[in-house]
Amino acid sequence: MTDTSFSAQDGLVALMITVSASDATIRTSELLTIQSIVNHLPIFAGYDEDRMEAVAQTVFDLLEDEDGLDALLGLVRDALPETHRETAYALACDVAAADGNLRQTELRLLREIRYEFDIDPLHAAAIERGARARHMTL
Repeated sequence: MTDTSFSAQDGLVALMITVSASDATIRTSELLTIQSIVNHLPIFAGYDEDRMEAVAQTVFDLLEDEDGLDALLGLVRDALPETHRETAYALACDVAAADGNLRQTELRLLREIRYEFDIDPLHAAAIERGARARHMTL
């Protein structure tokens, strides 16, 4: 992406990619979760999936900078209507839970997202529990 502005949908994709990349390993299960979310959730209706590569490159470029995570979270926050911040957090939790193993880096990032997006702690706990329940295995 030549500029560093996101549509709301780009912001959601960027956040999910950031969670996936947070532990320096992008797992197949996380990529499949992101793809499934983009393909099936109504919030992505009409989204041009060809933008995902450019959004991902922007995420990777920003994460190389010392203050890149703060800049990235600011871009995502600015792109999203306030009413959709919990949705963004829910999608982030789904990607973090996708491989069945939450790592410390993912947990720290989720905490940062909760803070940056001003997610109510009780709402965050409910969102996290829902993600855990959706991604449990037998």
